[in-house]
Amino acid sequence: MNKSAFRFCCLAALTVLVGCSSSSSSSSSGGGSGSSGQNVKLQGSGASFPAPLYGRWFKEYSSATEGVKVDYQAKGSGGGIKDFIGHTVDFAASDAAMNDSEIAQVDDGVVLLPMTAGSIVLAYNLAELKKPLVLSRDAYTKIFLGQISKWNDAAIAATNEGVDLPDLPVTVVRRADSSGTTFVFTNHLSAVSKDFADGPGVGKSVNWPESDKFIAAPKNDGVTATIMQTPGAIGYVEFGFAEQAKLPMATLENAAGKFIEPTLENATAALAGVEMPEDLRAWLPDPTGEGAYPIVSYTWLLCYEKYEDSAKADALKSLVKWCLHQGQESSAEMGYIPLPESVVATVTEKLESIK
Repeated sequence: MNKSAFRFCCLAALTVLVGCSSSSSSSSSGGGSGSSGQNVKLQGSGASFPAPLYGRWFKEYSSATEGVKVDYQAKGSGGGIKDFIGHTVDFAASDAAMNDSEIAQVDDGVVLLPMTAGSIVLAYNLAELKKPLVLSRDAYTKIFLGQISKWNDAAIAATNEGVDLPDLPVTVVRRADSSGTTFVFTNHLSAVSKDFADGPGVGKSVNWPESDKFIAAPKNDGVTATIMQTPGAIGYVEFGFAEQAKLPMATLENAAGKFIEPTLENATAALAGVEMPEDLRAWLPDPTGEGAYPIVSYTWLLCYEKYEDSAKADALKSLVKWCLHQGQESSAEMGYIPLPESVVATVTEKLESIK
């Protein structure tokens, strides 16, 4: 592993695996109500997509709130949902929300709360390129179907006129774990490609093409580090991970036929026309709008409707309220999309169903 990849992995480990110890004195800058003098520990697990942001939020909240400790383990959305169904955590996180069959397995009821949103980018390692890579929908779906094997393929060259594309094998880096990022990405690919929908399809884990040019890596930070150390690699990761690692990200063709750079502004444009349904499960497999970046998603906290421990229920609600208000102020800085005010109001109201 090169030095840059090693530094990134170390930073990701410090950021993603959160053990937030409670402060002995509360801050006056926005802590929750705490736990009425009790010491409360909230344990969560799940998605790595929002983990850097959650890590910052939970640390800041714990420092500002006496008697509350929040621990979060980023193990992937599938792992978080499994822990949540098994009641081994107080809350979980998933970029794939939960489906009806998963919800039916939770006797205490489920409350799904969108907390932030972000984009999934195609990060790559092509040191020879002097300009950002531009990929059509046809090209990037064929890459992830294993139908494009060289970087100088005609489908890639068609949108990179004047760029000296290397005669180098394409190495695809995909998730090894059950992943909400994979769900969002494959949901998009299936929406734009019948071949992908009829092949790998949509899921937190899918059957990728059998090829020695497809490499599996765990979590967003694992995929990012693998791309960094593999010349000719391309993979799908959350925007903030690629930005933090200073990996180049491809410009992608959207539903309007426009080639859109992966910026926070363009990802925010994709959310503009979305109406939040009653169950708060809003999907954007192929956003419309000329300036919309094509691969974006909300990410959810999974909470129980009923908690036996009232102190935990109160502490969790206080934590979520803090994240919905003070926490949103740091979203853009961390590479995430702050929730629209209308969504904050809707989620705040939904939070009251937790007892």
